[in-house]
Amino acid sequence: MEKLTLCPICSHSEFKPFMKLKDHSISKEDFYLVQCNGCGLLLTNPRPDERQIGPYYESQEYVSHSDTKEGIINRLYQMVKSYTIGRKVEMVGSLSPSKNILDVGCGTGDFLGACKSAGWKVQGVEPNNSARSLVESKFQFQPQPEFVKENYESGSIGVITMWHVLEHVHRLDYYLSSYYELLEKNGVLIIAVPNYTSYDAAYYKDFWAAYDVPRHIWHFSPDTIMQLCKRYGFEMKGVHPMWFDSFYVSMLSEKYKSGGNIVKAFLIGFISNLKALLNSGTCSSQIYVFVKR
Repeated sequence: MEKLTLCPICSHSEFKPFMKLKDHSISKEDFYLVQCNGCGLLLTNPRPDERQIGPYYESQEYVSHSDTKEGIINRLYQMVKSYTIGRKVEMVGSLSPSKNILDVGCGTGDFLGACKSAGWKVQGVEPNNSARSLVESKFQFQPQPEFVKENYESGSIGVITMWHVLEHVHRLDYYLSSYYELLEKNGVLIIAVPNYTSYDAAYYKDFWAAYDVPRHIWHFSPDTIMQLCKRYGFEMKGVHPMWFDSFYVSMLSEKYKSGGNIVKAFLIGFISNLKALLNSGTCSSQIYVFVKR
């Protein structure tokens, strides 16, 4: 395990305890969240380092790395995924005239496959071996196993996306500084992350599935994600709610808390979305659009 001593946003060195959590999905181990006294960022600390983290992803339960449809939650996830991918392709098309996209953490490649069908030049990064094999068999292109800045030409990429990925990466400084260099002028960085200031997070507390320790090592609020990207030269252009996430996360949270009450999960997801409608910026997960200036 490694322990962080400095905040990656504000370089503050003091943290306060926030919550004790269990890895409900895979290892069943306990982990701890702490909060930066300077900017408010939540982080899993201590955490597995980059060499230790791999086994925490090795499970068919980790739906982003498989096409499994076993169980009602995974079936619903796959059904909604096909719809949301279409909306994501429309979004990137409306934000950038340059049809050149890099998706970091591309999982099983469905988003990049849809972009490819829409005429985009696609590149991907995916560290999981099984997921990469699925991409190659389904879409006939090969993602890189890790993000290496030198594999790309500076100023050559129109859009970089991270769909629920930034919360997983250890080296925030390396990734965000590299993205700024690789994006063309006015290039777009799209980041989707969970939002621990949402109603469903407050309701489920230590059972909230989107904490997902230790795979999620950063836990962002709208304020801290904006502070982080501003530090690397990006300007916020927009925030978009991910309405389906509140239902999916609530279903997983109910599974962890009580074995699974689908009706109650949908009720909590509905209330969370209603509160987000009344108070913008509090959806369970959100898409943040940044522009290189």
